[in-house]
Amino acid sequence: MEATRACPACHQQSPAATWEHSLMVCPHCGHHDRLEAALRIAQIADPGSFREFGADLRSRNPIDLAGYDEKLMQHRKQSSMNEAVVTGNCTIEGELAVVAVMSFDFMGGSMGSVVGEKITQAMFEGALEKKAVIIFTASGGARMQEGIFSLMQMAKTASAAALLEQTVVPLFIVLTHPTTGGVTASFAMLGDVILAEPGALIGFAGPRVIEGTIGQQLPEGFQTAEFQLEKGFVDAIVSRDRLRSTLAFLIRTHKGTCHD
Repeated sequence: MEATRACPACHQQSPAATWEHSLMVCPHCGHHDRLEAALRIAQIADPGSFREFGADLRSRNPIDLAGYDEKLMQHRKQSSMNEAVVTGNCTIEGELAVVAVMSFDFMGGSMGSVVGEKITQAMFEGALEKKAVIIFTASGGARMQEGIFSLMQMAKTASAAALLEQTVVPLFIVLTHPTTGGVTASFAMLGDVILAEPGALIGFAGPRVIEGTIGQQLPEGFQTAEFQLEKGFVDAIVSRDRLRSTLAFLIRTHKGTCHD
């Protein structure tokens, strides 16, 4: 019997092969399901062009939190990743780029010291080599198991983004589902061009926290990519099948800004 998969949005069943062929987009309703980092890279990068760096960096337990070491080992085994982001160089339709792809599968894509370091290294690589930097975000926010060290990554990555601006190297952000917390409050909203996938959850705190703080009811769907586009926080919503060509177009049109 052919394996099937249910859409988490419309709940209709489709062959698993159809999901894979459509880049994990529901053939019925167009829902964009989460994409593993390796599949994301395979979709975006030219075949055989991706060269990873920073793969040997692994999180430690800076505040000696009980159970954190075990949790890290568990997620490394379950996700087949060392951390919640993969970084490397590649070409996209022949255009050079530095890419960082976050994964929600590793501890909810939380940004700890290593995630912050790898993203910072990616931006430094772009600044030094004059190559556009593309970051795919997917995160629940800062990794609180690392305490203040996780919060420091917000300032660290934001400073690296400022360096790209100073060296006139473009930073392109692709917001995927979900992008929240300290990642949204730092580098995720500092791109020269900010794209989002359809239906992606984009925000800082949860709706109940916000409503409790401001004492008002929030509008319907206020944290969706579509709402953020309407309010000007996102430049364009791009479906997954057009993302590769869109990024290649952005790199080409910004080539004149990358100069020594």
